[in-house]
Amino acid sequence: METVNRFMRCASLRIKMLTEEDQWLYDEEPHSHRRKEILRAHPEIKLLMGYDSRIAYIVLGEVIAQLVMCYLLMDANWSSVFILAYVVGGVLNHSLGSAIHEIGHNLAFGHGQPAKNRMLSILCNVPIIAPMAISYKKYHNDHHRFLGHETQDVDIPTRLESYLFRHPITKIIWLILHPIIHALRPFYKSPKPVTGWEMINNVIQLVVNVAIIKVFGIKSLIYCLAGTLFGLGLHPLAGHFISEHYVFTESGQATMSYYGPLNLILFNVGYHIEHHDFPYIPYNKLPEVRKLAPEFYQQPYHTSWLKVLWDFIFDPYLGPQGRSVGYHVKPLQTTPANGAEITTTISRCITADTHSNTDLTEKNNNGYSANGLKGL
Repeated sequence: METVNRFMRCASLRIKMLTEEDQWLYDEEPHSHRRKEILRAHPEIKLLMGYDSRIAYIVLGEVIAQLVMCYLLMDANWSSVFILAYVVGGVLNHSLGSAIHEIGHNLAFGHGQPAKNRMLSILCNVPIIAPMAISYKKYHNDHHRFLGHETQDVDIPTRLESYLFRHPITKIIWLILHPIIHALRPFYKSPKPVTGWEMINNVIQLVVNVAIIKVFGIKSLIYCLAGTLFGLGLHPLAGHFISEHYVFTESGQATMSYYGPLNLILFNVGYHIEHHDFPYIPYNKLPEVRKLAPEFYQQPYHTSWLKVLWDFIFDPYLGPQGRSVGYHVKPLQTTPANGAEITTTISRCITADTHSNTDLTEKNNNGYSANGLKGL
């Protein structure tokens, strides 16, 4: 089935760069036909679509918890500030970031209440310090619409990142800097005009930041900012950034899910195949998608984000260069010595040249297979 093949046969950014002499084509994001096939077989999934406003109470509690931490750390020593920023602030701010993702799909109050959704996402932004809630939604829409497109999907690292961060040490540096790189990449890779809601987000966050300094002091502001940088950087929760769309299977699977306990903290962001199949199903109903259509969710999956980070750092074929891209190679026309015309078709996959054969052999030796991921 072509739709499934498209989902399962993506190349890595590395392979696309190695075969730059070929004409790579992008026609559609990998989940579009999958979605149609699933709904044709299971129309009852449409009943799961909608929104869940109870997320507002959760994020309000998390914001209040962060403000309580700001109060408790007013006179703390700097060691306590940074340790708690990693252990507590990083978890809460990453959870709020995942809530911003959920609310960005209008899954808090529905598509008929855009202003309420935007204001709730701005509330989530309060302890994150950097104004990002509205900009994130704007660029994240393109991530879904153009999943795997090298320029339109701003989640895909740049080629410069792929060249600079290949060694385990440099990949660790990339993970540490990931919150900054990820935040700035859209503005130079695929910039869009600043919107009114972005200006509102910026102004409100500036006022909030000043208020935190005035009320709680500079240590509390640093606690919140460090929590954002830690939680979205080299942190167990940040493994989801890698697990979602990097090539971990020999077939080149476009998207991978994570089924584990940390989904509870990050609003089921690990159910990522399900989310891309149906981005208008709220987080607490995503597990039902897999139960209703189990035959469509038999792909390899992750169970440990720590293992994902370990592989990302030490597997020479991972790193920024391991991000999946949803392209295929245009059929090539060549004329051999006998004059007969040969049509060579290389479908969307990790191309069958010397580099990719080595790539597949190495990955297979490391435990990756079409049936699952060893140790995940």
